[in-house]
Amino acid sequence: MPAIHKKPDVKERLTILSRDSQYDLACACSSKDQSEHRHRSKDDRWIYPVILPGNRKMFLLRTLISNVCSNDCKYCPLRSGQDLTRCSLSPEEAARVFFDYYGRHKISGLFLSSGVIGNPDRTMERLITTAAILRRQNFSGYIHLKIIPGASDSAIEEAVSLSSAVSLNIETPGKNHFERLSSNKDYINDIIRPIKLISGLTAKGGRFAKVKQTTQFVVGASDETDREIVKYTWGLYRRLKFHRVYFSAYQRGLGESDLPGEKSALTNNELLTREHRLYQTDFLMRKYGFSDDEIPFSSDGNLSLETDPKEAWAKSNPGFFPVNINRADKFELLRVPGLGHVTVDQILELRKSGGRIRSMDSLGKLNKRFIKASEYVRF
Repeated sequence: MPAIHKKPDVKERLTILSRDSQYDLACACSSKDQSEHRHRSKDDRWIYPVILPGNRKMFLLRTLISNVCSNDCKYCPLRSGQDLTRCSLSPEEAARVFFDYYGRHKISGLFLSSGVIGNPDRTMERLITTAAILRRQNFSGYIHLKIIPGASDSAIEEAVSLSSAVSLNIETPGKNHFERLSSNKDYINDIIRPIKLISGLTAKGGRFAKVKQTTQFVVGASDETDREIVKYTWGLYRRLKFHRVYFSAYQRGLGESDLPGEKSALTNNELLTREHRLYQTDFLMRKYGFSDDEIPFSSDGNLSLETDPKEAWAKSNPGFFPVNINRADKFELLRVPGLGHVTVDQILELRKSGGRIRSMDSLGKLNKRFIKASEYVRF
């Protein structure tokens, strides 16, 4: 008797699609339990926190609208030709699922992406229609839509108009590295051109200035160096005014065997450490006043896996230290390894009230960070 294959219902498809969204790993790696990192909910969904001004946290339902994909991205386990269960949600089904979770106060917003269903604009139509349904039903909260590489300008503008944030993954720093990952996407026309278009649409003073633009590098799938990634990241922040840049360590074993990442000498743990070092470097540029040409790299163009980039900078600039903790300005204090914004603000407040700092003990219980900082300051 022939087997009867039952079409998965909405719940089963959501299970598959939310599971497959895990391969988009922005902010997945952390050395401790930090608030910006994803976790599984009790019903096996990926829930992604977003930190708002004032440190208020909201949670997003993150899923694909389809894992069908016509692209051949060599690092992606959902690429065309792979033997896996393919399924999709209609925009109406995706909206119903969202409002079910939203009505039960499980989530506050939506992050919606997709594989490429036939062509970019056909896929964008599903994403846009889903967002439009939510907006028509008076949902004014957070919606993040992924822009599909190769989408038309009109589709991109419509997506931006409905979103709180949009992203198109840059994937690699440069065309040569990109061509190792895909043969049916064009780096300049499908990635760089639309990224610049979105930047123009969301520019300060523009019609969609409140919409945030982000992107992501797939780290280690190709043979790019950290120096190249950092240079591109700096340009995205300085020239195109990106809100955030994310980094995802390539997951060895999920891609094609001829990828440079499959032949890398780094262990899986070292690949995650590389991702973590890039996040630390990104933080130095966004929050600590570092420029890309101040970041120290080894002779092979990569960040140290043993030393965080701030301490590596301190060790390569001994003439800057020791910093006088009772006289230095905020910029100088933020260059001290072990001192972050909270501690530096505490130091400045103590000084403003007439207090004199005589040892690290004056700032609270001695910990590893303060012990490290004591090597670079004087009192």
